[in-house]
Amino acid sequence: MDELETITLLDENGEEAVFEVLGVINVEDNDYAILIPISEDEDEEQAYIFRIDTDENGEEVLSEVEDDEEFEMVKDAWETLCVDEFELDDDEDDFDEYDE
Repeated sequence: MDELETITLLDENGEEAVFEVLGVINVEDNDYAILIPISEDEDEEQAYIFRIDTDENGEEVLSEVEDDEEFEMVKDAWETLCVDEFELDDDEDDFDEYDE
């Protein structure tokens, strides 16, 4: 059994949320992490997209994708990449923005 790669993020209230890293995709020379929350509510299947940036110390940080065009471009690229591996529908609610 493969071990899940996880990451813990803090939301705007300072509460921790654990996410599974579905993958990383490069779109127009930027890397993006595709994350899904690990929660007790297994029915929730929203994925979140974060741009992987580098801070002033050279450390990788996750940045919220605020531009709608950028978000849609990455979402479409991820769905195209995964079309053979995952059953995806065209419901735009499958991806959501995460408020840090």
